[in-house]
Amino acid sequence: MSIIGSIIAGIIVGALARLVMPGKQNISVLVTILLGIVGALLGWLIAGWLGVQQTDGLDWIRWIISIVVAAIAISVYLGIRGRSSTTR
Repeated sequence: MSIIGSIIAGIIVGALARLVMPGKQNISVLVTILLGIVGALLGWLIAGWLGVQQTDGLDWIRWIISIVVAAIAISVYLGIRGRSSTTR
């Protein structure tokens, strides 16, 4: 995947991950994109391990895995950021 492809996938995956998460996530667009890129790259790596990286047509399983990984990354980020901000 190219750098531009990673950024585009990160935008899409990060936005969809925030959309499926309950409640309001108070994070910036840049953090959403970065966590989306992490989710997309890790999701595609996991899809490769599961043997579903290349399928006919649109790779729905790979995208779903990427969105779930990005949602987990956003949750972890919010958990870490929430804990550190309450100690100040």
